[in-house]
Amino acid sequence: MGKLYPVGIQNFESLRKDGYVYVDKTEIIYRLVKTGRYYFLSRPRRFGKSMLISTLEAYFQGKKELFEGLAIEALEKEWNRYPVLHLDLNTEKYNTIEALDKKLDLALTEWESLYGANPHEQSLATRFEGIIKRAAAKTGTRVVILIDEYDKPMLQAIGDQERQDEYRGTLKAFYGALKSQDGNIKFALLTGVTKFGKISVFSDLNNLEDISWDRNYFDICGISEQELPDNFSDDIQALADANGQTFTQACEQLKADYDGYHFYPYSPGIYNPFSLLNTFKKRQYGRYWFETGTPTYLVELLKQHKYDLYKMAHEKTTSDVLDSIDASSTNPIPVIYQSGYLTIKGFIPEPRIYELGFPNREVEEGFMKFLLPYYTPLQETEGGFAIWEFISDVKSGDIDSFMKRLQAFLADCPYEMAKDIELHYQNVLFIVFRLAGLYTQVEYHTSQGRIDLVLQTPGYVYIMEFKLDGSAEQAIAQIEEKQYALPFSSDSRTVYSIGVNFSSETRNIDRWIVK
Repeated sequence: MGKLYPVGIQNFESLRKDGYVYVDKTEIIYRLVKTGRYYFLSRPRRFGKSMLISTLEAYFQGKKELFEGLAIEALEKEWNRYPVLHLDLNTEKYNTIEALDKKLDLALTEWESLYGANPHEQSLATRFEGIIKRAAAKTGTRVVILIDEYDKPMLQAIGDQERQDEYRGTLKAFYGALKSQDGNIKFALLTGVTKFGKISVFSDLNNLEDISWDRNYFDICGISEQELPDNFSDDIQALADANGQTFTQACEQLKADYDGYHFYPYSPGIYNPFSLLNTFKKRQYGRYWFETGTPTYLVELLKQHKYDLYKMAHEKTTSDVLDSIDASSTNPIPVIYQSGYLTIKGFIPEPRIYELGFPNREVEEGFMKFLLPYYTPLQETEGGFAIWEFISDVKSGDIDSFMKRLQAFLADCPYEMAKDIELHYQNVLFIVFRLAGLYTQVEYHTSQGRIDLVLQTPGYVYIMEFKLDGSAEQAIAQIEEKQYALPFSSDSRTVYSIGVNFSSETRNIDRWIVK
């Protein structure tokens, strides 16, 4: 029987007993437990947070036999047992105001069956507080609290202010119990995708240590560049053989497709574990992380705040913006970043500016395909074929065909998609060109000004200038006057200048001129 890959397995005990592959994180976990008490960790979905929580649960339950052969076996000498309160908030839709209360009530009722209840404890927060107190008294040891996906209710309520406010108030009081019962708590870890700044875990609970950006824990989830060859060399060779590649070629494709997450400036890259394990299991490259679903609230945020998609690939921001999400903020970037669709690509020490970009090819291609039906009338099933036809036109230098195809992308565009005409055109072009897998630059800078778009293929360079309710002649005149083609004067490729005019009346390309 072949190797068992833990795709979809989130329980450490099951993983170990059934013989699934486990990349040993227990030395890092031991360090985490022995050097602090209250932690918060933010990582993208499907990145191993639930497995981390489950591993900690088994450790604090003293299940030494599960850790045989792992690093922690030699490090831990006591293997004490503690009462563990494990709350997973991921298993609920939170589409009503009452949903969160019901989820918390269910967990509290189960814990009360173990440690007793007090009829005078009426609210969710006071019941949680009482459970911690009684669990410590009944067992004679302090309590371990593990909360997985603490932010799921808040994320599901983005765009619904009433639910946001209700959930915020509930969670503020509920998580406040951790601070009030500090003397009865041995260890606490909260994980999630995002960090909401107005919930008490990050304001009232000021002893919570955020390790999301900590260089000591950058690889606590995910698979590091060193762990890949150490644990999966045979799998890489099998993948290479199945796809007609050399070992080196397979490594290069794995890196391009699934590597590239950076959780502090200058950190080594981290591979997406879900996509990597799926690839090894099926011996086929795919967009596995994206296929598990992208939340629609991300698109709603981008459209609601009229975000220029081009900035997403070259975004610059500060740590204050990235570090915390305010549900009422007009900036969608913290949510996009913390959700794993952007990552740290560079850092400017003064004035501490972070440069963001897509972590890898899977995320960039997947996100662009996901956006396509939200910005164009094309359905998702039509997008791949339409993009392939567009690529063929561009690579062959058939300008009229690819311009007509651009018209098709914009045709019949619903009014609500294009309230801001100019921004809408630019976003559609950005999605189309990024999906085409071509080297594109929007607002390409020269000494004379900014070119709206430069599109490069092995045989051609397309310099494009756009006008809204002007004329194609004006666009061409600007290219010539500003000498936008000059940087490519010694280029061996054929260089085309294309002036394009958009009409706000027809909401489409009106005319183009090629020189």
